[in-house]
Formats: sequence, C-alpha cells, structure tokens
Amino acid sequence: MPQKPLMQDGPTEKFETKMHEIDLKQKEIETEERAKTLRLPYISLRGFPISPEALVLIPKEQAEKFKVVCFLYSGHEFRVGAVRPEAPEIQEVIFQIAERVHGKGSIYAISEDSFSHTFAFYDKLPSPRIIVKGVEITEGDLKQFGEEFRSFDELASRLKGTDTSSVVTMLVAAALQSRSSDIHVEAEEKTVVARLRIDGILHKVATLPKEEFSKITSRIKLISGLKINVSDIPQDGRFTIYLTKEKVDVRVSTIPTAYGESIVMRLLRGTATGLAFEDLGLRGKSFEDLKREVERPNGMIITTGPTGSGKTTTLYAVLNKLNDEETKIITLEDPVEYRMAGISQSQIDHSRDYTFAKGLRSILRQDPDIVMVGEIRDLETAEISIQAALTGHLVISTIHTNSAAGAIPRFLSMGAKPFLLAPALNAVIGQRLVRRIHDNCKEEVWLDEAMLTRVKKTLSAIPANAGHQVDMDNLHFYRGKGCDSCFNIGYKGRVGIYEVMSMNKEIEAKILAGEISEYAIQEIAVKNGMVTMVQDGLLKALDGTTSVEEVFEAAE
Repeated sequence: MPQKPLMQDGPTEKFETKMHEIDLKQKEIETEERAKTLRLPYISLRGFPISPEALVLIPKEQAEKFKVVCFLYSGHEFRVGAVRPEAPEIQEVIFQIAERVHGKGSIYAISEDSFSHTFAFYDKLPSPRIIVKGVEITEGDLKQFGEEFRSFDELASRLKGTDTSSVVTMLVAAALQSRSSDIHVEAEEKTVVARLRIDGILHKVATLPKEEFSKITSRIKLISGLKINVSDIPQDGRFTIYLTKEKVDVRVSTIPTAYGESIVMRLLRGTATGLAFEDLGLRGKSFEDLKREVERPNGMIITTGPTGSGKTTTLYAVLNKLNDEETKIITLEDPVEYRMAGISQSQIDHSRDYTFAKGLRSILRQDPDIVMVGEIRDLETAEISIQAALTGHLVISTIHTNSAAGAIPRFLSMGAKPFLLAPALNAVIGQRLVRRIHDNCKEEVWLDEAMLTRVKKTLSAIPANAGHQVDMDNLHFYRGKGCDSCFNIGYKGRVGIYEVMSMNKEIEAKILAGEISEYAIQEIAVKNGMVTMVQDGLLKALDGTTSVEEVFEAAE
C-alpha cells in the first residue's frame, strides 16, 4: 500500500500567511511614515543582531510596560527602539541609561512586531543578572579593606604580596576612607608609586614592584572600559562604585610616560549633600554682602580663583540657597559634577559643537530666573552673560583670576564693553581652599618672631568697618600634630577663605573711565570694608580652623 503524502499547508493556510505578511509590511510602512512625522529615525529589528549587553540596559518589566527596547550598545553610544517614541516616559528611560553607562543615547521608532520580536530575547538571556563591562568593585570589598588599615604604612604593608585585583580595590578603599579626590599610579624607572590627593595635597602611600605594573594597569583598564593593549596614546574611561548611600563616579585617565604609563583616577561623589550657603565659611560683612547680592533678582555674581579652589562648590551652595519651586534654575556645565533635584542641568559637548556660548543662547529661550554658567572663558560667552544679567536674569559663573579685583581687568581684556559690564556686575568672590586642622589632634603653637610680625601686619590692615575686632596682644594659633584617624597628617577636610567685592559707585566709575588697574580696584574695595583672602584665612587660623602656614601658602 503506498504511503500517504505528508500534510502540507492548504490554500487557506497559505492565504492567511500571505495576508499576515502583507499586514506586517503595511504596519512597518505606517511606522516609518509616523517616524518621519515625528522627525525620528525608523528601524525594523527583525534580523537585527542584538547583544545581551544592549538588551539588559532596560529591565524586562520596564521594557514591557513602555514597549521600549535597547537594541544597540557600543560602550559609548546606545540606541533605543520604542513603539511610542514621543511618550515622555521614553525620555526618562534614555536619561536613566545615560546616567548609568555615561553614554549618548538616541531614540528610534519601531513597530509592534519589532518590539515583540526583540522582547522575546529576554527569555533567552543566560540568567536574570546585570551584565557589566569589566569587574565590579563591591561595597563589601571596600569595607573589608577599609577596616584593615589605619595609616599609609599599614596600607603599604598590606599591598605587598597582594593579588592585582585586591591592590586596585584597596587603593580605592583607602581613597574613599581618606576622602581623597584622586588616585595616582605612576610608573618610575624601577618601581611603581601610588599616591592619593587628600585635601589638595598628594601623599605617597605605597611603592609597588615594577613587574606588577602591567597587571595593575590591565585591571584598571578592564574596569574602566579602556583598551588593554594600547599604552602609547592617552585614554579616558570611567566606572562607578555603588555604595549604600551614594554612588561614586571614577574617571580614569592614562597617558604614556618614559617608564610606562601614568594613571589618574578621579573620584566624583555625585550628590550635593552639605553644600549649604551658611556652611561655606563666609563670615561677618563678607557673608552679609554676598547674601544680599544673591537675593537680588538680576545681575552677575562671579567666583574667581585657580583650578581646585572650590569655585564650583560655592556656585552649588548659592544654587542650593536659591532653589525653590517658584524659581526656574538652569545650569550649563563642563561636566555636571553634582546632581541637584529641582534644577535643570545641561552638559556641554564639544564634539557636537554644544559650547558654553551656544548653550547659553538656548538656555535663555527657556525663560529661566537663574542661570549658572560653569565658566566664562571667551568674549561671546561673556557678552551673552552680561546681556542676560541686564535683562532680568541672575547669572552666576566662574572666571580664572587670582583675586576678586582681577575679574574686572579679565572681562575687559576679553573685549567686554565697560558701559555694559559696570551695571551688570553685582559681586565678585575671590577664594582659595585651606586644610582644616583635625580637631582630635589639635594643639596650640607659638609662631617665631618674623612670622608673628607678618601676621600682625596683615591683621592690623583689616578695615575698621569690616566688623572684626582682633586683640593683637592675645593671639593664639594651632596645628594638628597627627593621629591615626587623620592618617597622621594633622588635617582633615578643607574650608574656603574668601574675599567678597561688592560693586559700588567708585568701582563703576573706574570701569567706565577705562581705569582697569587691579590694584586700584582692590584699594577701593578694601576702603569700603572688603576683608582680603589672607585676612579671612588668618581670622580662621585664630579660631583654630586652620594653620597660619596653610593660609600664607594658599593665598600669598
């Protein structure tokens, strides 16, 4: 008996399949047309190779709820497909991913079929875990290593004979425990030196064998997403440490040197906790003058000082004071250092020609009350800032000069017009950071005759109308002798020393007359009660906050 032929799709099944294909094709065409209307790119994800690293950037529950998937991730760029790309929730998804991976994202319109096809890949992931690039440093590791040493000698001892992964983890733990801003790992001729920058000063914490250097650099590059086999050109990368109460972004920079590479890891704590205006360290007339100026509805407030003098911290403290539901605040930064709720923060991008000047023009179309510009470094940015200050906005920014009085010649040297600058400026702040004496090991010291004479001369020049009374016959100064909890440094934390120059008619007249001598402007400011940075620092030294040596080293 002959075998029956295998069952094949009949005419009905073939027809239904054909109609289904036509329907899918029509919906793809409709999606593409809709994308054009929304001015967004369109893509069909059927047949598109999607990696697990891309897919897991959006949790499965979130993907299902908003019908959105990440279909491409290159380490620096990611692309998201959404059925409803115009929905505000999609922008939030993009923002969350960008925050997590520090990459640039773009939105594509996709059809329901593309979404269903891609969403099915979630079930094929090897396990419900987050896929990370490199190796994570956990908080448990940090606590374990952080509790094992109390001095740099102990750290150096512990690092000897430790495996490479633990060396990097222990350096990060030591940096976090000592509140360091940077970790430096540098190859020298015969050894590798590890240093931590604590309160602005570099401290050598360990010397490692030169033969371990390649393993250490590979470990750091692996964590931060850098090319391990590249050592002859500079590279930049980053990784994030997630702690219980905060996350710490670590920016990694490498450059080639004569004996290998120099690696610097900068630790950026992403919250603005504690940045209260009242806690900056301003006092007396300086505090009252600046408080009055920041409460004005328009004008410019400028902070000055070298790199690392705390200018950004001052700006954020001012923003914290002014931040409320009734005030629209927008910032333009390079980069965004702190995240602040209630404030729109924008980061410039030179690769896309999004500069301070272009960003500022766009910001002013957003109807802000207060604008913070990270730095004024060219005439175009200066002119737009001045115009904004004259048209009802409060503008706060920074400029690189050595003193408050030096800001005016700097503006004019850029090409700013004197008749616009004079009425626009409210106040200029000059500042430096000095180290705080550690309270646990504070002790009184006696200055030698030459230093005491220098101190008295500076203090006696404080203007009588500044509101500070100093008993020259009863001066007491202090230092930190060092203890285990401050790593035997004698200092812990930093505080600002300031000079606040408020604008007045005399200074305005000097600007309008074209007399832009920094010394002449400083003389007028002092006559009107300005306490200089050195004088403010010595007043803090009298309080036991810092030492005389710190003040003179920072401000003179």
